[in-house]
Amino acid sequence: EPIGSQRDAASILFDLPGYRVIGVGDEPRVGRWVDVEIDHRAACSACGVAPSRVHSTRCQRLRDVPHAPVVIWRKRRWFCDNTTCPATTFSEHTDQVPAYARSTTRLGVHVVDAVTRSGRAVREVAAACSVSWWLVQACLHSAALALPKVDRLPVRRIGIDEHRFRRVRFFKDRAGKWCRYEPWMSTIVDLDTGQVLGVVDGRDNAGVRAWLAARTPSWRERIEVVAIDPSAAFAKAIREMLPRAAVSVDGFHLVMKANDALTAVRQRLSHQQFGRRGRRSDRVWAHRLLLLRGGDTLSAAGMTRLQTLFHADDATGELEAAWTVKEQLRRLLACSSLTDAYEEKMRLGYCVMIADMAETDTLWSLICRWWEQIEVLVVTGVSNAKTEAANTAIKNIKRTGRGFRNEDQYRARILLGSAARTLA
Repeated sequence: EPIGSQRDAASILFDLPGYRVIGVGDEPRVGRWVDVEIDHRAACSACGVAPSRVHSTRCQRLRDVPHAPVVIWRKRRWFCDNTTCPATTFSEHTDQVPAYARSTTRLGVHVVDAVTRSGRAVREVAAACSVSWWLVQACLHSAALALPKVDRLPVRRIGIDEHRFRRVRFFKDRAGKWCRYEPWMSTIVDLDTGQVLGVVDGRDNAGVRAWLAARTPSWRERIEVVAIDPSAAFAKAIREMLPRAAVSVDGFHLVMKANDALTAVRQRLSHQQFGRRGRRSDRVWAHRLLLLRGGDTLSAAGMTRLQTLFHADDATGELEAAWTVKEQLRRLLACSSLTDAYEEKMRLGYCVMIADMAETDTLWSLICRWWEQIEVLVVTGVSNAKTEAANTAIKNIKRTGRGFRNEDQYRARILLGSAARTLA
């Protein structure tokens, strides 16, 4: 007996599962076309009995993947031979072309891959496939609904961070006063895989708390560590919904706060000395980026330039003191044990006391408030790096889409794009 595929050569080349080619042609108006029909006898969708009598046949044009010929489906309607079946007749349908569909399933898979994996705009994909924008968006929504449920994912560590959904807007309230509106959204990311688990409105505790409350108790109990920025709103939501999880504060944002304090000192000294902001002719302003570089990453020449700057252009010594506080904080965050971290914290407190500036005092207050979370960072090493990477990918999605107004479409693109990168 012959083994392998029993389909003819044309059906194998066309490769539409469940169908066989019964005719091909080429006409000036239509172009290349192919006639297909299903390669098996359909069963009644109501009772499952195989029919024997054809009621009628009609030609249905199907939308298929680009560069394919025009597909004409010889679609048959059958009589149901089961006398007890409520359906007297029924039409054929397959997995590739479900009931009431006019497009093949593989076209839907193609447009979803083109948007999510290739990062193309929906309008561009729709034009390339000769379909409507709405069809591509409907395929994206269907694919987003088919993603695995969050409660079924084995998540142990999550990260939470905010990003701006769209540009800042201004509007007038009832009193006629202009108000500023910033449309923020918060992203929840699996820190083991980098997959975006959810996107919620706002950057307060309400949205994150509601999203966590929607998860199953067993899923919440599995969460061991949550990485966040120094955000009291996120910390409150975690304390309420994940009381057993440890909270780790992201070290990058702490260093950024130290850099902000150093920049504030530099700007204050410039106003005190010159009565204006820094200019290119000012050596301190010209070396502002050198001040923000990590001391352990500077070359010998860079460190010499920095020491020369402190000696010649820092008469009060406050700029060097702020730089020393920043570097001491970086050494603290680089510790791998709580004992070393505690010793570095004492040195940081001493540096802050010697500096005696409002900017460094504010930074020290922040470190003391978040010291418990810093200890979790030192012990576990869990940071918000993958959450920030997800936000970078989200920004690329916004640029490709030229802005989003519909939040559901925005979430669907983010979740699909993240799932595609994770699987890849």
